[in-house]
Amino acid sequence: MSRKQLIYINELSKYDGKTVTLNGWIYNKRESKTLVFLILRDGTGLLQCIVSKDDIGDELFEVADSLTQESSVTLTGRVQEDERSTGGFELHVTDIKVHQITQDYPITPKEHGIDFLMENRHLWLRSQRQWAVMRVRNEIIYSIHKFFQERGFIQMDAPIFTGNAVEGTSTLFETNYFEEKAYLTQSGQLYGEAMALAHGKIYTFGPTFRAEKSKTRRHLTEFWMIEPEMAFYDLDMNMDLAEDMISFIVDRVLTRRSKELEILGRDTSKLENVKAPFPRITYTEAIEILTSDKTRILLEEMEGSRIQEDKDLRDEITVLEKESGQAKKGRKIQIEKRLKEVRTRLEEIEEDLRNIPVWKKSALEKVWGDDLGGSDETILTMQFDTPIMVYGYPSAIKAFYMKHDPNNDKVALGVDMLAPEGYGEIIGGGQREESLEVLLDRIKEHELPVEAFSWYLDLRKFGTVPHSGFGLGLERTVAWLCGLKHVRETIPFPRTLGRLYP
Repeated sequence: MSRKQLIYINELSKYDGKTVTLNGWIYNKRESKTLVFLILRDGTGLLQCIVSKDDIGDELFEVADSLTQESSVTLTGRVQEDERSTGGFELHVTDIKVHQITQDYPITPKEHGIDFLMENRHLWLRSQRQWAVMRVRNEIIYSIHKFFQERGFIQMDAPIFTGNAVEGTSTLFETNYFEEKAYLTQSGQLYGEAMALAHGKIYTFGPTFRAEKSKTRRHLTEFWMIEPEMAFYDLDMNMDLAEDMISFIVDRVLTRRSKELEILGRDTSKLENVKAPFPRITYTEAIEILTSDKTRILLEEMEGSRIQEDKDLRDEITVLEKESGQAKKGRKIQIEKRLKEVRTRLEEIEEDLRNIPVWKKSALEKVWGDDLGGSDETILTMQFDTPIMVYGYPSAIKAFYMKHDPNNDKVALGVDMLAPEGYGEIIGGGQREESLEVLLDRIKEHELPVEAFSWYLDLRKFGTVPHSGFGLGLERTVAWLCGLKHVRETIPFPRTLGRLYP
């Protein structure tokens, strides 16, 4: 007995000239007296399906004419290659089976506000743009696994419930774990160290949680982290691995997801510059760049450019709105699309004009010992066209487990990788402190409960070695590669401050 198999839109090159049956949903529709053009989506792509009254008869033609956005159907027809059509093929329909005709689908081609779209995230995921983002996200995830597996790493899993903090207690989500306090994990790193001392090279890939009361475009309260840990690696080896991984991911996304990047309007020429080795600068050099005349001039020029662009776009709106009143349907649709793009860009410009004075003050007043904020990272990356690696941060602002520079106790052997185009930190990591005595002192200095870390201290008692690792934020990486302004579009169901639905 043969198994039943479904045919998908992205497989149609194998069926040119043949009759196939496809399942999916109506993404869009236009009609005339004798033809209905259905755009079918099935999760793998979009396909134009042509329904001719002469070919299908009056009854089925009326069925086709009655279909609405997101109605679910099964269509049978002949596949025909057509370079002008989406995906390069079209379907000449000979039969239609309707599963459901959808009524009042809330997300229409008209413009919707972000709050409305987030409330309807479960449906917004069906739009072509969100479809493309999730495809790129999937490619990044696959690439990460492929990168590490091919290099002899094994994937291991860290617990989500923990009894201790990794990145400080102020951002912990506390839970009641059978009458005992527990926390949602901030990072799998500490457990990753234990696993690396068992297997040499490992990586964890799982959800992490930060209770930060932040509404910036870079923050989620629940996000995914990829955290490799390597025994006998020093800081330089750690940085080598990080830049090799990012180069590998970017190359695969450019090669395998070009269609999705095109849908997103991503300028791929900027991603093509991402090739190892990346520039490496010390924290001290970063401070010098931020406080330089070059940075001041850069921000002043950026502010002037935004003011002029704001004026030009507002003039364009006036012209387009005047034309729209007398335009025919096709042109009116083009105008509405352009107006949406212009208004979105104006919102971005207004945000920049609010931020630039704040960024300028923060950068120019920065002194050695200050942590680098998101705006500082943005300014630094504006001056490079590839990711940069900033290393040698002040030890006073780094976690207790970070190893200090043997030649300068004020400096930690840590590194952050900052993505270009203003996307900021995507990787944070460094060399871990391997000395039991030093680590015990650090735990006490940070006023952390020693008993909660007794198992972690065992790693330094029994076979301690130099070791290093880092954490890659998946959602920030997706935002950068897709060219998205906010990380809320990078995960199927984002959790942000005040957002727990749907």
